Amino acid sequence: MTDNQTPFAEFGLERAIALRWMLRDIKAKRLKLSPVSEDDLTALTELGLIEIRDNVPVLTQAGHDALD
Repeated sequence: MTDNQTPFAEFGLERAIALRWMLRDIKAKRLKLSPVSEDDLTALTELGLIEIRDNVPVLTQAGHDALD
């Protein structure tokens, strides 16, 4: 994946890596072990990578694609 295709291009390297790990944690349902901050949820939602269903964040298709 090149920088032009990544949804994290607008973020610094450390922030982009952290958001990508949060996507992995959400996908694996590890939220009790690794809670996601409200700011991170907002960023991932605005990027269209997650949505909230029944108060639980879940990956959208774009979120799955970002991890592939």
